[in-house]
Amino acid sequence: MTNGYSLMIHGGAGALEDLKYEATEAEFRSSVLEILGAGRSRLARGDRALDVVEYCVTLLEDNPLYNAGRGSVLNAQGQVEMDAALMDGQDLKAGGVTCVKGVKNPIALARQVLEQGDHVLLAAEGALEFAKARQVELCEDAYFITAARVQQLQEAQAAGRMTLDHERIKQKLGTVGAVARDLSGNLAAATSTGGLVNKRWGRVGDTPIVGAGVFAENGTCAVSATGYGEQFLRTVFAKTIAGYVQFKGMDAAAAAQAGIDELVRKVNGDGGAIVIDAAGRCGAAQSTSGLIHGWIELGGEAVCKLG
Repeated sequence: MTNGYSLMIHGGAGALEDLKYEATEAEFRSSVLEILGAGRSRLARGDRALDVVEYCVTLLEDNPLYNAGRGSVLNAQGQVEMDAALMDGQDLKAGGVTCVKGVKNPIALARQVLEQGDHVLLAAEGALEFAKARQVELCEDAYFITAARVQQLQEAQAAGRMTLDHERIKQKLGTVGAVARDLSGNLAAATSTGGLVNKRWGRVGDTPIVGAGVFAENGTCAVSATGYGEQFLRTVFAKTIAGYVQFKGMDAAAAAQAGIDELVRKVNGDGGAIVIDAAGRCGAAQSTSGLIHGWIELGGEAVCKLG
């Protein structure tokens, strides 16, 4: 199917008015468009949606602008603890990792969980042992911990609260994700995050949980979410959006907005989502003032939007 591929990525939802403190809007747009271009080249040559969403999230994890991989926020102990997951809409296979430390690209480890197939979600030390067994690249703490993240943690602790990364003025932005439809019509979704600033005691958010922060099913849609994970867990947010497509016949844009409306109505939720439906149509919605995201719909022009 010519030009039948679609791709969306996001770099977090939140109060984005103060982007200028970390980078210019042009720098964020350049980052988003560059990653979309890299993903386009792979989809256009016939690569699988699952491979492309993993690849795009890896690029986001490697960019310290975003709260995932190298740019992850710090927990209450001053450590990086990351979550990631991805899902293949063709067969509903999924892989996730949570509370992992020292893994350069958590999404690559999640992919190994999916491929190995015995489990869907691995945590903490068990996930790290699996990473070593599968020869996933590891990094020392110094790779992840930046001066900006240390300052951010100190501010959060002084205020006595946990925060969304992108909620803070003068701070970097949140959770990353990608959704895609390939030339064969297969859908896939991937999400990765460093979580909440000053999070405690092995906290697990929505990102590694199928149906909450990530979901993909051929014939329905692919979803990646960003925001307060506790709210997404309680509302099964990603699967709720998929339900609007499957049972109400909504397209991606309408389903994304309906999911956000329900999130706000039920739990006054903060966040956003990107969605590609089975026809390759792209949609996004958020309850926050902005959502860093971009898309290529059915092989068309690459678009970036920060608000």
